[in-house]
Amino acid sequence: MAQNTDHIATEGAMAPFWMPFTANKQFKASPRLLKSAEGMYYQSVDDRPILDGTAGLWCCNAGHGRRQITEAVQRQIAELDFAPTFQMGHPLPFEFAQRLAELAPPGLDRVFFTNSGSESADTALKIALQYHRLRGEGQRTRFIGREKGYHGVGFGGISVGGLGNNRKGFGPLLTGVDHLPHTLNIERNAFTKGLPEPDMSLADRLEELVALHGADTIAAVIVEPMAGSAGVILPPKGYLKRLREICTRHGILLIFDEVITGFGRLGSPFASQEFDVIPDILTSAKGLTNGAIPMGAVFVQNAIYNQFMDADGPAIELFHGYTYSGHPVAAAAGLATLEVYQSEGLLTRAADLAEYWESALHSLRDLPNVIDIRNYGLVGAIELSARDGAPGARAYDVFTKAFELGALIRVTGDVIALSPPLIIERDQIDQLMSIITDAIRATR
Repeated sequence: MAQNTDHIATEGAMAPFWMPFTANKQFKASPRLLKSAEGMYYQSVDDRPILDGTAGLWCCNAGHGRRQITEAVQRQIAELDFAPTFQMGHPLPFEFAQRLAELAPPGLDRVFFTNSGSESADTALKIALQYHRLRGEGQRTRFIGREKGYHGVGFGGISVGGLGNNRKGFGPLLTGVDHLPHTLNIERNAFTKGLPEPDMSLADRLEELVALHGADTIAAVIVEPMAGSAGVILPPKGYLKRLREICTRHGILLIFDEVITGFGRLGSPFASQEFDVIPDILTSAKGLTNGAIPMGAVFVQNAIYNQFMDADGPAIELFHGYTYSGHPVAAAAGLATLEVYQSEGLLTRAADLAEYWESALHSLRDLPNVIDIRNYGLVGAIELSARDGAPGARAYDVFTKAFELGALIRVTGDVIALSPPLIIERDQIDQLMSIITDAIRATR
């Protein structure tokens, strides 16, 4: 049934919705509204097709309007709309966890369900703390995050995250947190295709933090294998392996935040498989259900799970959880999503398209104000020079112009970030690059 959106087209009618991560006054004065979606395209309220260059918000990896997922949700909500998973259960999260464990990197075969990437990050941090306490090392309470890291918007996630705007308005946050340097070096690596060349000094800074704080005080290191929200920042070759080696040597847990990189984005089901580095804990969300129903999942090494289960007695092992952990409708959406991914080969399709995507993306390097292009799998970033005194303004203008021309892109600062659905075809890649080219040329 077509939606009638005329009643929300005025700024006054939009006022009650406090929009997230949005300049509300600016948006409501000139709104960009989407009313439907199918395949690679949204439909705007003024009936224009909008090519999706961001998989919604890094989440609709199989594209939009997937009938198999829709029908699974319809059946499930009619049969069982909700059931508690506190001291009760229903079959679907057990089935979904089993399917996910089969897909996950080796050893990460225990799954705790959440409702978002933010909740997944905070869950991972809490599991790490209690794990060390159960082992008799309760003094391990410190976390090491990374500059420019994004781990959602819970107090734990913004504490270990490294994006200043996400942190500075909310007080002191968690204590006992330090940060590694980020891995972006445009001066050295501008227009690199794929991973930058090795720079082990960035990973070896972890040894300096270990020396500063003492290994026996550090519970975990948490990083994104590829930072997305900060503007597609890639790890240098060998960087993640070195972090793994240092963490193992000092008994520190390594947490990979794969909310963005999970479910095929880089060419393997998970980035940890793509880069051949297995963390102790892995967080996910977004592509878990193709964005259809909110859901997250935390994958935990079996040895960590067993540390909780080895405690004597019938008591609750982990005093943590959410009302909607393992929600039946979300689990149904997730199971259907996995079927789509696997039947269509989407979990590895990014590897097949990577070379074409890379070539198309780097063809934009000589456009005005472009200072860097970064890519891996089906992820890309085009970094623009900032206007004097107005950082972020140039990229925002490209974003609005691209929408006017028929494409949805994402900007963070002066970075255009691209992460199209994994179903994208070569001619649609060409279309996306053509629109971005015109938008950049039209922007001063």
